[in-house]
Amino acid sequence: MTKNDEYIVDIIDYGMDGEGIAKIDNITVFIQGALKNEKCKIHITKVLTNYAYAKVVEIIDKSSKRAEIDCKTYPRCGGCLLRHISYDETLRIKKQRVQNLVNKMLENANEIKVEDTIGMEEPIFYRNKAIYPISNDGKVGIYAKRSHEVIPFEECKIQTKISQEISKYIMQNWKDTIYDEYTQKGLLRNIMLREGFATNEIMVVLVQNGEDNIVNKAESVSTCDTSTKIKLKSFDVDKLLEKFPQIKTVVVNINTENTNVILSNKNITIYGNGCITDILCGYKFNISSNSFYQVNHTQTEKLYSLAIEKAKLTNDDILCDLYCGIGTIGIIASKKVKKVYGIEIVKEAIEDAKENARINNINSIEFINGDVETAFEQLLKNKINPNAVIVDPPRKGLDEKTIENICKLQLKKFVYISCNPATLMRDLQKFQQTYNIHTITPVDNFCYSSHVECIAVMSLK
Repeated sequence: MTKNDEYIVDIIDYGMDGEGIAKIDNITVFIQGALKNEKCKIHITKVLTNYAYAKVVEIIDKSSKRAEIDCKTYPRCGGCLLRHISYDETLRIKKQRVQNLVNKMLENANEIKVEDTIGMEEPIFYRNKAIYPISNDGKVGIYAKRSHEVIPFEECKIQTKISQEISKYIMQNWKDTIYDEYTQKGLLRNIMLREGFATNEIMVVLVQNGEDNIVNKAESVSTCDTSTKIKLKSFDVDKLLEKFPQIKTVVVNINTENTNVILSNKNITIYGNGCITDILCGYKFNISSNSFYQVNHTQTEKLYSLAIEKAKLTNDDILCDLYCGIGTIGIIASKKVKKVYGIEIVKEAIEDAKENARINNINSIEFINGDVETAFEQLLKNKINPNAVIVDPPRKGLDEKTIENICKLQLKKFVYISCNPATLMRDLQKFQQTYNIHTITPVDNFCYSSHVECIAVMSLK
């Protein structure tokens, strides 16, 4: 097999990112855009030692699970890799992905139930956070797959319509330079928007390579003062607010580093108080520009409600919410337990969490700013002995020390929420010495992408 060879193949399975898999002379070939049970003519694009990549030239026998493409930027965009597949089939693919990892990595796999993926009733326009890159010629869009090429879009099917309208309006009326990542010159780098789906409040964040265009930046905007006190030379914020009255706050984020990280820690609020509110599972939450908040409101309510339900909490429980962010899980669970301790490394998120506890009148919760690895261990040294733990770590999963401490606690109630099934299985391997794994429930928070959230429920052996 060599590059540019062509074959007619049967697609026998799906890969980790939903790509089709075929076998040619015992070589596994990954084919983006092909579906299981299809017969396709393919063109080899890359050959490695034990596997290869290919693209579809012609679909000879089409699967009944193939969907009509409803997006003009697909498949060049790197967002919805599964948009050519029916939604029900994407849910089945995600369940099978989790099941395959269980079978491959965990002991007693036949005793662990992988439940059906919990899907979304209307899996479109669901993201409450949008980050739009900008091309050098001033077009707002989406990055092409595996590149930094900006593709202008007519309509994105996962970002909300209002966020797309606002981003396009800003670019049409921007009167300054655009950042060039190669020369590191220019001003505007990205436009970020956050929305409260239950409140209709919108935050606009302009990510800039400097602050020379800010007028009167010495004037601070006091909390809850919604008058515009700071102006931009590059853009008329008043006209933006007049056109989109849903906008509650406008923030300029100053990022002068040569990095792929979108936001720095330096924010200048030029309108509003720098945050918006949303209501999740009946509780009100303040969200600032740098805070972590799940991007799919509808599915997050299902995710958190199910995780808390599966923990089987009681009024006598002391709960630790590790990687607590702005306090969402701990606050939602607080009425069911005696006490909650939340730990989070991002200082701004902890400040938001404390304010969120206050506005929801939650007195039985304490938030700690620090690295979970050290702060959780210090909490245990201070003779705090939780009998229930819920963890929701970033994609890299848990560190060795936290795993060790959770095993030492010998918890009766332990729930692991994960956004990365691979690191989840790696960590579950280590927990299996102490805990039984009962169920793993996939939840589709990122519809039509290859990503999937999981809830793993464990009990002491």
